Order: sequence, then structure tokens, then C-alpha cells
Amino acid sequence: MKAIVTRKFGGPEELCIVDLPQPEPKQNHVLIAVKAFGINRAETYMRRGKWGNSARIGGIECVGLVNSCPGGEFRRGTKVVAVMGGTTDGSYAEFTNPPVSNVASIKTNLPWEHLAALPLSYASAWKCLTAGLALRKEQTIVIRGGTSAFGQAAINIAADLGAVIIATSRKKERFAQLEEVGAKRGELERPDLASHLSESGQVDAVLDLLGEQTVLDSLGLLRSGGRACLAGFLGGIESSGNPKFLEKMPAGVFLTLFGSTVFGTPSCPLSSIPFQTIVDKAAAGVYKAKPTLLFPFDRIREAHETMEANQANGKIVMMV
Repeated sequence: MKAIVTRKFGGPEELCIVDLPQPEPKQNHVLIAVKAFGINRAETYMRRGKWGNSARIGGIECVGLVNSCPGGEFRRGTKVVAVMGGTTDGSYAEFTNPPVSNVASIKTNLPWEHLAALPLSYASAWKCLTAGLALRKEQTIVIRGGTSAFGQAAINIAADLGAVIIATSRKKERFAQLEEVGAKRGELERPDLASHLSESGQVDAVLDLLGEQTVLDSLGLLRSGGRACLAGFLGGIESSGNPKFLEKMPAGVFLTLFGSTVFGTPSCPLSSIPFQTIVDKAAAGVYKAKPTLLFPFDRIREAHETMEANQANGKIVMMV
């Protein structure tokens, strides 16, 4: 099979296409013929060696067809979505072999490229909004990093839940894009957003996709009893280096964390995410879930360069 591997840690030029043996079907796993996969910022950190142990074959999500499932959990030919953690061989290949718990079946006529815009972004957004933030109708939520694929998925879902959404971007010209996917308005992202937002101190929930550097400011946006979820690192994975972080947290608010490595664990099998509902809403246009950029398999370097240059403005999808 054709697979994309990282020759050594470094830039996009270290990604190369090689011929490798097709994975052998094994118990409690699903051999998937990959049709398309999304590109994620985490994969650029893995490629650079900044994400702990990384797999030889990258890729942490895909859509495709079941080729083999020794345990019988999925029939051959079933359409599936998969989300993997990045420490075992992933989706940058014609075939991948994730654990059963990292796979969910779906029925849809959506084209593969549209379906590939869904798995990680929408599963993560759903988990953050419904479990981490317990978001309810008419509550006000601030989504920091709204033009990212994750951010746009969260705006879609929050809008469908009936929330009032304020979403941030570093560029004012992207505010219209935020409103198109469901935000009430856009706000300019800045490290001291709490000092500039008129609703500061009255916000019910904050989804912070920027990283540790902004989380204290996010907590400052909340009303008493409000919730913040730190779930991304668009601002970088470097620590703020603040040894007194907990001491500076405001009283009376809640902070939760989310990482996609939870998918597939006993507490969060991928089947616990209502993927059929997500797919149906995308097909109906309720969720504006389409890739902003499409690349063929052999242009993986260009896709990574685009991601690192912050030129995606949404989901990058690779066709296999």
C-alpha cells in the first residue's frame, strides 16, 4: 500500500510517500480502506517531534470502508469514521487498522470529501459543548479560535443548540465567515479579551482553542458559576510558565480540559458520539461542514505548509 511517513522530525519536506505492506487484520481492530482524511494542527507538531511519541505513519482521523473486522463488530463494506490518537500508525495511508473502540459506523450519501470534514472536529466540539460545558439554549458562549475547523464545528453545534455565540478571530475580515456558520458576531482575538468584551463577567461558557496562554483571561469572561473548556493550542503548545496558575484562577467558576486522545478509551468509545446525527445534520445543511481546501494524496507537503501558514480557514481534506 501507499503510505505517508516522516523520514525524520522536521518540516513538511520530511513527509514522503513509500510502499509498505498492508496491515494484517487483527482481533479487536478494524482494517479500513481509507477514502479521505483531514489534516490537523496536532499532526504538524507530531511531524516536528513536539508531541511525545509519534507513529511512523501519521494521521489521527479518516473516513472509509471496512475491509476486514476479525471480531465481527463491523461488516465488510460498512462506511465508517475513525479517530486515532497518533501514537499508532494512522490514516496517512491507503489502509489503516485502528482499534474497534476508535471506529463508528454511519449511513450517508455525503461525498467522501464532505464526510472527511467531520470526524475529529465535530466529535471534539460535541464532547466539549455537551459534556464539558453543558451548554444550554439561550446561554452565551465565547468560542476563541472560531475560524479553525474545530471552532467552526463548535459554532455550528452551539447554534443548533440555540446558544448565543461570540466567536473570535485574529482578522476582522473573517468575521463574516464566523457569522455564516452561526455566530451572533465576531470579536478580534487578543490576549486580554476580558478587558474589551462588553459581556465580560456575564458569559455562561467559553471554549478556548488557543491554549494555556489565554485560559486565565477566558476564565475572567465568565459569570459566577460559568464554565470554560480548554481544548486546543492554536496559539502554540508552549507552557505559559506560570507557577501560580491555580492561585490566579477566579473563584466561583469552573475549568475543564479536553484532549482528543480520550476517544477510544473505555470512558469514551467513538460510538458514544452521535455520529449519525452529526452526519445527518451536515447532509441537511444544518452544520456547514465542508472542507475549505482539498488536496490529492501526493500533495501532503503542500497541505502541511498551508496548515502551518494559517491559510486553511477551516478544514483541509486529503483524498486517497
